[in-house]
Amino acid sequence: MAKTKPRTIACPTCGKPVEWGPQSPFRPFCSERCKKIDLGAWAAEEYRVPEQPGGGQLPEGEQ
Repeated sequence: MAKTKPRTIACPTCGKPVEWGPQSPFRPFCSERCKKIDLGAWAAEEYRVPEQPGGGQLPEGEQ
């Protein structure tokens, strides 16, 4: 029986290929360094979740 090739993705920080599996403990990142860079970007508010239309306020009567 032929082995299937592990899925490979690009590290979201540096773009280096990363095999998706237990041999890659920092997945989807290639290393702890890239993981910490991404965490730092979130902490510095460089990434933001899009705001809902209407400023994120609930409609009347749904408070």
